[in-house]
Formats: sequence, C-alpha cells, structure tokens
Amino acid sequence: MRYKSTRGNTKGVTFKDAVMMGLARDGGLLIPETIPDLSGVMTKWAGQSYGELAFSIIELFADDLPTEDLRKLIEESYQSFDHELVTPLLKVNEVNVLELFHGPTLAFKDVALQFLGNLFEYILAERGETLNILGATSGDTGSAAIAGVRGRENIDIFVMFPDGKVSPRQERQMTTILDENVHNIAVKGSFDDCQHILKSIFSDLAFKDAYHLGAVNSVNWTRVLAQVVYYFSAWLQLQQPDRFDVCVPTGNFGNIFAGYIARRMGLPIDRLILATNENDVLSVFFNSGVYRRSDVRFSLSPAMNIQVASNFERYLYYRLGQSADKVNEFMASFSKHGEASLHVNTPLVDDLFRAGSASDEQTLTTIQEYQQECGYAVDPHTAVGLHIAGQFLRPGIPMVSMATAHPAKFAEIIADILPSESISHPVLDNLQNLPTRKINLAADVQSVKDHMADVSATRSKV
Repeated sequence: MRYKSTRGNTKGVTFKDAVMMGLARDGGLLIPETIPDLSGVMTKWAGQSYGELAFSIIELFADDLPTEDLRKLIEESYQSFDHELVTPLLKVNEVNVLELFHGPTLAFKDVALQFLGNLFEYILAERGETLNILGATSGDTGSAAIAGVRGRENIDIFVMFPDGKVSPRQERQMTTILDENVHNIAVKGSFDDCQHILKSIFSDLAFKDAYHLGAVNSVNWTRVLAQVVYYFSAWLQLQQPDRFDVCVPTGNFGNIFAGYIARRMGLPIDRLILATNENDVLSVFFNSGVYRRSDVRFSLSPAMNIQVASNFERYLYYRLGQSADKVNEFMASFSKHGEASLHVNTPLVDDLFRAGSASDEQTLTTIQEYQQECGYAVDPHTAVGLHIAGQFLRPGIPMVSMATAHPAKFAEIIADILPSESISHPVLDNLQNLPTRKINLAADVQSVKDHMADVSATRSKV
C-alpha cells in the first residue's frame, strides 16, 4: 500500500513514512492510493477480539510492517482500556450508543493515539531518529496524545490549546503531566488559531526537517485508520445487519471520515449523520454545498468549536472525483475568501450524508432527557450526536450514535442541570491536587517556532 496527497504533488509514500510525515509535504493530506474491498471477508470476523479485528483491517494499509510486529503493537495499544470490548455498544432507548471513552484519558481519541504512540516509538527505534510532535487540541486530542507518548525515548510533544476555552478537567489532563518530554502551550485565541499555526509550521519544510516534526492531529492518516476499526466493531456487535445508520458528533471531520472510509471498504452504512454544535460550517455544507467560515462560537461542547475542519479536504478529494486540481482550486478559494462552493458539475448534496446542528439549549435538554428517562449520563458532545440522531431514526434500520467522551469530563455542566446527580471518575478525581505546567503564548506562528527551538536546544544539552 502506498499513499498520495490530496493536492497531487506527493505520491508513492509508504505507510511508515506516512506515519512520520503527518501532513503531506505539498500541504495536502495523505490518503491511500487504493481502498480495499472487504465486503467478501468481513462477515467472517464475528467473534474476533477488538485487537484481532484491528489487525485484520490495519494490516491491509500497513504492509511495510512485519506481521508479528504489527500484531504486537496493536495488542499493546488496547491493554490500557477498561472494557474488554474496547468500544462496547449499548442499546439506550431507540439508539445504539457506541462508547468510545474507555481508554486512559476517557475520550475517543485514545483509540487511535495509543496505537500511534506505539508506532512512533517503533519506527524511531528502527531508524535511530528523534521526533518533535506538534499538536493542536480543542479538548481531548492533547491529553490523549500526551498519554500516548509521555516518557517515551526520542520523542518530545508540544500541544497547543486555546487558553480558557477547553474544560478545566481537559486542561488538567494535559498540564498535570510533568514528564520532561511534554510541553503544553496555552494559546491566546481559538482552536482554529492553533490549527492555523500548526499547518503553517508544517508548511515550512525547512523548519519541519530541521526539527523532525511529526503530527498527532487527525491530519495524520494513522488517526483515521485506527478509527475505521470501531465502525466495523459496531456492525459486528449489531449482529451484522444488512444496513445501519451512524451519527457522529464532529468538528474536525476526522471521526466521521473514518466511517466514510469504512463504507468505501464495504461496510453497509446506509447513512452517515453529521452532528455539529452551533459551529455549523460542516452541517451547512452538507445541506447546501457551500463551505463558509465564520467566527468561532464558544459552546458547551468545546471539542467541536471549530470553523475549519482539517479532515474535510480528504472527503472533498473523493467528492470532487479524486481530482487534485479541483481540490487545490476549492481550498485556494476558501483560503482567500473564507468560502468555497462545489464544482459546477458536482451535485450539491451527497445522498450518503445527513447533517444537523444542536444549540447549547438542545444539548442540555438531551443530557437531562437521557439521564431522567434512561438513567444514562452523557457528555455535551455525545448529547449533540444523540439530539441529531433522534431526528433521523428510521423503523427497522439500526441507529448507532457515538459517545465520544466520558460524562465526568464535563461534570460541572451536568451538575448545573442535574444537581442531584454525581458524575465522577477516579482518573479525573486524582488530578485535582496535582501541580501543573504550561506556557502562555500569543496566537503567533513565530512565537511557537521560537519556543520549540528553545526547548529543543535545552533538551539536546541534557
């Protein structure tokens, strides 16, 4: 398997090189040159453990890794999860909830980032190289990435987050990690500012090469690949229906794009239902064909407070007939004008997708309803998904809605509307009295570059 860029100028990349490259060198996103059709074999996977299922899928995309090494890396990646199914499916009222929060930081990002951390360490040891990871987080990616690489040899990680705009518990999950290779950066701005800084730095190829930069954000193909697995797991747990729908709360389009890839591989997903909060740039696009940026709205579901979805370009590549020229034209228009529309000969609506947005009020109401009617606690992001999923239920077709974070990560919000409920988790409770470390920086590319250079110089002397 080889990988190519959505922008057309990076081709023939091996899996291991794709892992280390992150963002393609031409500024695009890496995608596989071909997508295997599994429709003839996936029915045989019933009864496999999650690790076995992950191996069955990932090995098709990672053929430059020795089979037994890949199997061991996958096995090690899911030992830290607290449920034997890793991503269990629960029937809650009329919806099947896929719980993705059983990893070490209680968020769906763990499913991919535990694996990616192990991959980084394996490849670096093989090549005798070092790596500086640069990431941007709107809530959960940072802590999951840190958990995946903290204390590892030959890796430093720099995580940017919007200062004061992630939940207090999300911030403590990052800033209480004091390992010498962990560097948290509180940026005076929004997540989109952090993401812009990240892409700008990765586009500076001289800096990227000099400091051996790697990416843990979902621009890294490995993130998407690892997430593809739990779509197949959900289908198997549903007892292999002929078709099913999946609702995904999303801001950066990575999680739902994994479902899109799973469907292209033969999984019988009938509809992918995209759920956003009031930052509805994606839901507007899937209902109109217009991709339009506006000001970030700071909602109760902070991981989705995003106006520029970094994985959208991967989907756009397929939507535009796998034409790199059309992708370049679309992205150039969006970069210049803050708005872009589909090509004149491209249908405005994709029948695979349905989309909707939820207000903070609707999010809170959904949290209340699921607790009071079903005795099931959900975090605000999961509630956004459940609210939209309820609008697209169809008789006889199973609906899966993804629970992306443990409700205890947003206990303060839940306590405000359900004061009689006590939501906690020992992983989070143990953080309360720990010391923290972070640095505050302006939303400025050069400031982040200078900080990384200073840290690298200091660390190289140790």
